[in-house]
Amino acid sequence: TDEIMQQEIRPLVAVDIIEQLHRQFAILSGGRGKDGAPIITFPEFAGFSEIPDDDFLNVVTYLTSIPSLEAASIGFIIIIDRRRDKWSAVKASLTRIAGAFPGNLQLVFVLRPSRFIQRAIADIGIKLYRDDFKMKVPIIMLNSVSDLHGYIDKSQLTRELGGTLEYGHSQWIHHRTAIENFAMTVKTTAQMLQTFGTDLAETELPNDVQCTEELLSSHSDHHSKLKDELKLAVKQGATLLTCIREPVTRSANSKLSPDELENVATVERLLAQLDETEKAFDQFWTKHHLKLEQCLQLRHFEHDFREVKLTLDNLMETQAGFADIGDSVTRVENLLKEQKHLEEKGQEPLEKAQSLALHGEQLIQNNHYAVDSIRPKCVELRRICDDFTNETKKKYDILGKSLELHKQLDKASQWCEAGIYLLASQAVDKCQSQEGAETALVEIEKFLVTAKEHQLSNPKEFYNQFDMILTPEIKANAQRIVQKLEDVQEMFDKRQVSLKKLAAKQTRPVQPVAPHPESSPKRASPKITRPAAQQNTSYHFQVRRRGPAAQNGNHALMYPRVADWSGPQSPKCCKESKYTHIINELIETERVYVEELQSIIEGYASEMDNPNLVHLIPSALQNKKEILFGNLPEIYDFHNRIFLKEIENCIENPELLARCFLKRKEDLQIYEKYCQNKPRSEALWRQCGDSIFFQECQRKLDHKLSLDAYLLKPVQRITKYQLLLKEMLKCSKNSEGTAELEEALATVLDIIKSVNDSMHQIAITGYEGDVSELGKLLMQGSFNVWTDHKKGHNKVKDLARFKPMQRHLFLYTKMLLFCKKREENTDGHEKTASYSFKNSLKMSTVGITENVKGDNKKFEIWYNGREEVYIIQASSVELKNTWISEIRKVLTGQLEACR
Repeated sequence: TDEIMQQEIRPLVAVDIIEQLHRQFAILSGGRGKDGAPIITFPEFAGFSEIPDDDFLNVVTYLTSIPSLEAASIGFIIIIDRRRDKWSAVKASLTRIAGAFPGNLQLVFVLRPSRFIQRAIADIGIKLYRDDFKMKVPIIMLNSVSDLHGYIDKSQLTRELGGTLEYGHSQWIHHRTAIENFAMTVKTTAQMLQTFGTDLAETELPNDVQCTEELLSSHSDHHSKLKDELKLAVKQGATLLTCIREPVTRSANSKLSPDELENVATVERLLAQLDETEKAFDQFWTKHHLKLEQCLQLRHFEHDFREVKLTLDNLMETQAGFADIGDSVTRVENLLKEQKHLEEKGQEPLEKAQSLALHGEQLIQNNHYAVDSIRPKCVELRRICDDFTNETKKKYDILGKSLELHKQLDKASQWCEAGIYLLASQAVDKCQSQEGAETALVEIEKFLVTAKEHQLSNPKEFYNQFDMILTPEIKANAQRIVQKLEDVQEMFDKRQVSLKKLAAKQTRPVQPVAPHPESSPKRASPKITRPAAQQNTSYHFQVRRRGPAAQNGNHALMYPRVADWSGPQSPKCCKESKYTHIINELIETERVYVEELQSIIEGYASEMDNPNLVHLIPSALQNKKEILFGNLPEIYDFHNRIFLKEIENCIENPELLARCFLKRKEDLQIYEKYCQNKPRSEALWRQCGDSIFFQECQRKLDHKLSLDAYLLKPVQRITKYQLLLKEMLKCSKNSEGTAELEEALATVLDIIKSVNDSMHQIAITGYEGDVSELGKLLMQGSFNVWTDHKKGHNKVKDLARFKPMQRHLFLYTKMLLFCKKREENTDGHEKTASYSFKNSLKMSTVGITENVKGDNKKFEIWYNGREEVYIIQASSVELKNTWISEIRKVLTGQLEACR
């Protein structure tokens, strides 16, 4: 029994009755009877009858409470020593013990008066008054201590009773008092620790750094004081244990009495309890201290976060104020300097933010309790850093474009001014001669050579290149300079024509024939060749991707397409017999399919219930028929009773065939359930496929192939339908029933896709919810994924640093799941794919950005107001567009539902 609990049950302690104990009218010497019963001795005491009842009861109650429950349950042996007293004293002692003894009695020994007369009276009195004592145990009258030795061993009796048991009453009282004081110390210490622990558990964590530091210091000081109290208590117990064991330590021949051994056990138990209490307290303190330290870390993190975020917000606000793109080269260069200064100013806050985010991630890795508070702040810091970096890059791009544009405009304007000056400097009188005209033409041609370096691009290229910075003012200025370029060019053209005419007139007399002198200079003139150059340039910018060729990296020019004189293929080109042959093939293979399903069910599944073959079925296959065959009976029932009959009716009316597939679209979904069970079926077959039971069934059916080949038939059949429908569609192209056949083919392909998606879905592992509650599975596929980058496509350096994760995405109407694909070999068979769940996004809280600059295969999904950003790279542009289309449909459906 717990010592502290004993103290609570037993109200009396030695210190409460210390005076009564010192009177020594009753003692617990520590001796035991032969059966281990505790001995209580009532030594000769002259005023025994004068002891108050309360004092007597308290002492006897206390003495009976000291032995262990096991010893007390045996019963106490009472020894009443009245050798020097009278019969009246014996009678009074027996009467008081009989009426007030609180424990179980086993025997009562009475050392009768030694004087002859009193002994005779005692013999007569005990016979006359035995019944009056109302004791249910024997009362043995003894003449001497030697008679007592016949009942109790000398080693268990004190020297007063002729024994050898060492007993000192004062020392006994001292030990009892010390033991009870130590027990009270242990109890008090335990209560102090419990109270402190309760206070710690109920302490509300502060919200600022200073209060957290004060609380941590206060708790640490209190903890140190309690640890000192524990050390003192342990030292007290060790000292007490040494005192109790002192006789044995002093003399090797000494032995501790049973009571002393119990005292040793009690102290050791209290010390053990103290040790356990200390360990529990240390364990609790370690957790609490860790939580306080983590709280202090969190408060420092939050304080630093607020400071850094305020600085970053001010930085972003300043950056947002840089909206000017400049109206001249000088202004743009000044803006670039200002942007550079802002970027340098932002380096320190950005480094602090990155360092703080890294510190937050380290806290998360160290299992900090406030992960849900730290992680969003880390994401926010990185997002702001990315935003600032991306905006800075965007500003540089815009200002760079603006600088390039204004330099081009300045160069073009300067070229125009130089051209006007050249034309103005050519004197008219000098150009009248052939030599003067030719010299002027050479000057003009040399100048026109520099036109390519200073002229603007053609309008389409110009607007594509500078569209982001074309403000109305810049556009008006550019149009003015373009017009000026055209005017100057026209001036040069006219001047060239005039000069060439002057040069030609000088040479006309020496020509024997005049073959229209204007024609040759016109063909060679720049006015004729310039449009050709412009046309070639325009062709270059009309390149676009088209069709399958674009997928292979080939380009097609946007020339007018030549009319296709061959025309569309007429449905009459396909022979009617071929169309009929396809329908007949469909019906015949359907009949064979139904027969094969029937043979599987009757020859295998039903035989598993055959009592004559039960002993051949392996134990691993017992009660697993539904796993092996799945819903094959359901598929057989549908095809045998419904689908086969319906397509047989199409022999005379082939146009009804497509309607059969459209009508039974929902019924054909049973293949999804079958394919979902197929991995479990294959695993069971690999385990039991070589059993004698299957060999016997195969022999009876006379099948050349084993059961697993036939269990593949449903999977093969659902894919066969789409092949036959495609063949029929080729023969009926552009005919009356083409639309229905296309719809039927789309239906079968949709079923195959649904089956394929469900096969992937059942391989998802680690998702704690129920995937059936996520709505319909719309799409699934593998992608490269980057996370936590709002505009990561503009940060080539960051994308190079963070390696993309390979993730398999599952798009449901309510959720988007991110999984990691794993492939494992199973017993030498083909690899089995599984998808380990990693993350999920609720479709009700996501947004999508279709185009990510720098890669037309990427798109962006952001979550919860851009707290989390995922950049997703598809394997092709077509796959990306398909996924974007499906996601848009989901988001549009949600919006319409809200409306």
